[in-house]
Amino acid sequence: MASGRYGTSNQLAGTAQAIAAAYKTIVALTAATATLRRAWPYEINVGADGTPADNALVFDLSRQTAAGTSTPATPTSLDPADAAADTVGSVNFTAEGTITAASSLWSLAMNQRASYRWVAREGAEFVIPATNLAGVALRCKSAAYTGTVTGQLHHQE
Repeated sequence: MASGRYGTSNQLAGTAQAIAAAYKTIVALTAATATLRRAWPYEINVGADGTPADNALVFDLSRQTAAGTSTPATPTSLDPADAAADTVGSVNFTAEGTITAASSLWSLAMNQRASYRWVAREGAEFVIPATNLAGVALRCKSAAYTGTVTGQLHHQE
């Protein structure tokens, strides 16, 4: 199934996202136009790096069918012997992609003072289909917090 494992983070790309009451994409992974290979996201890491306070954050991983306007973020190979990833990473969104309605794959409400790591058990990874620009978007919103959050997605392909 997998030929390599990769990590994509908005923090490593230097683009922690400020959030608001509406969802803001933190990190997205999409199928590459040229190769159209499937990918399997298997780990999510999220947290807030703004001034500590008691605010609620809601993170969400949803399917998307079109990429928004963003900065490319090359997925980092977790094994230096692996080839470059075919999946496209994106961060620093200035325009949101097209999120598929009712497609939330994972959701988490947490206090701003916390951080969270989720890892799929073997065989239960999410799937990014081999369809042009199809993918997943890790998003966040908060009714009160307007500081920055970080997110990281690990995937295999």
